[in-house]
Amino acid sequence: MATKARVMYDFAAEPGNNELTVNEGEIITITNPDVGGGWLEGRNMKGERGLVPTDYVEILPSDGKDQFSCGNSVADQAFLDSLSASTTQASSSAASSNHQVGSGSDPWSAWSASKSGNWESSEGWGAKPDGAGAQRNTNTSDHWDTAFGHPQAYQGPATGDDDDWDEDWDGPKSSSYFKDSESADAGGVQRGNSRASASSMKIPLNKFPGFAKPGTEQYLLAKQLAKPKEKIPIIVGDYGPMWVYPTSTFDCVVADPRKGSKMYGLKSYIEYQLTPTNTNRSVNHRYKHFDWLYERLLVKFGSAIPIPSLPDKQVTGRFEEEFIKMRMERLQAWMTRMCRHPVISESEVFQQFLNFRDEKEWKTGKRKAERDELAGVMIFSTMEPEAPDLDLVEIEQKCEAVGKFTKAMDDGVKELLTVGQEHWKRCTGPLPKEYQKIGKALQSLATVFSSSGYQGETDLNDAITEAGKTYEEIASLVAEQPKKDLHFLMECNHEYKGFLGCFPDIIGTHKGAIEKVKESDKLVATSKITPQDKQNMVKRVSTMSYALQAEMNHFHSNRIYDYNSVIRLYLEQQVQFYETIAEKLRQALSRFPVM
Repeated sequence: MATKARVMYDFAAEPGNNELTVNEGEIITITNPDVGGGWLEGRNMKGERGLVPTDYVEILPSDGKDQFSCGNSVADQAFLDSLSASTTQASSSAASSNHQVGSGSDPWSAWSASKSGNWESSEGWGAKPDGAGAQRNTNTSDHWDTAFGHPQAYQGPATGDDDDWDEDWDGPKSSSYFKDSESADAGGVQRGNSRASASSMKIPLNKFPGFAKPGTEQYLLAKQLAKPKEKIPIIVGDYGPMWVYPTSTFDCVVADPRKGSKMYGLKSYIEYQLTPTNTNRSVNHRYKHFDWLYERLLVKFGSAIPIPSLPDKQVTGRFEEEFIKMRMERLQAWMTRMCRHPVISESEVFQQFLNFRDEKEWKTGKRKAERDELAGVMIFSTMEPEAPDLDLVEIEQKCEAVGKFTKAMDDGVKELLTVGQEHWKRCTGPLPKEYQKIGKALQSLATVFSSSGYQGETDLNDAITEAGKTYEEIASLVAEQPKKDLHFLMECNHEYKGFLGCFPDIIGTHKGAIEKVKESDKLVATSKITPQDKQNMVKRVSTMSYALQAEMNHFHSNRIYDYNSVIRLYLEQQVQFYETIAEKLRQALSRFPVM
């Protein structure tokens, strides 16, 4: 008997992604439960088939009846995990994980407010969970697609075998984060990247808004925080709080993709060579290893630092040249971003990813990272601002300012992506055809003129013919130009959209902590906490505020550099483009006889 499932949340499919739109309460038939990457394939009552996130459905009993039985869905498991977390806080110091939204809706498809969670105010943007369409990670893509006009049009989640961990590379899975999963303080957990639900260290996705965030309380109310070996200093510079940057920086070159195989050739994968510029010693990693690193960074730093998602996995075409080329380009951009960050680049897990020497060292480092307790909100316990404590009013003002700016920039980036996509489609579709029509019409006119038999018009007819050919050449130039300039502008916006998609969770964490401090007077009045406990809470929220300001200073400095570079490049290429067209038109004009 076919397996049935009840849809627990509305899910809006993105065009061209092989996904299936489903509605809450709908019953679907699961046609392939093992697609991978946090997805399954299902068929609705209309016979339509497509991919649906695993954590959006609840498997029904074999008789097909919806009994709402506990324990038969990912959401139920997350619920139990949350309860487990709340009952083990007193004895457990394990860090909690704050799973962020990836980057919202696909930048290369026409953006829709209904799908991307277009919050109405900065308050709601930082406090309310997104809509289902925005909570899925449709951050990136990896191969050419003419359906949306841009070569990086998103192609949906992967079902490929390259994303399953090799048995000989996989150690026992840590369970510490099942105990301390966080839900969003100000409005429940936002459903994050569905890829995480099938990761090597699963991050539970709590679907029940309203649960307290145990990690925040653990951090704010701990009598005394353990002094960790790792410390993240925050200093005050010319522009306010800032991370301490290393004396020497480095990048990581992602290159030399090679096809490998396992299981006697039954399974294939692409492996990339990574070479840090500070060591010049190369290591090799598959995409799934990048995915593991992303999730470790997200779990550890995601409450304080935006960790944009990787290029998405893909169902088909994983070994096509253009797909590999675009995946490598985006992996390179992602690694460069991580290398630029003074905290991420110096972290033990990131350094281990780049510098392990053999399989044994990799396994040891991998297991250590998965057991790291200084993660989630507890990452703030490692931070030491070299500045006086802030009062609650100033902390709240700083948080509001960050929320307002990031929300406004998110809107601006999405608008430019939408306009850019429309321009790309026009440049690669209707506009070249218009130039071609002009060219062919001119050549047809020259043919008609030539049929007159009049000997004195040969030069004119030849000139008209060449003018027609010039317009056909211009058509080709117009079609190719977006790859030379618009591509880089769109990619830059694409990356920043990924960063900005992380801020709602970060802002929500800060607002949740602020609210708990505001409630502390009642707790003091009822003797549930002491005045000293409240003072500690204010001090720790102050630390969180300094971290937020330091991250925003890093964000702004990168933003100014990146947009200055990419827009200059765009304009330079546009100038060159129009100068080339002008020169071709001058050459065509010079062929006409002077009367």
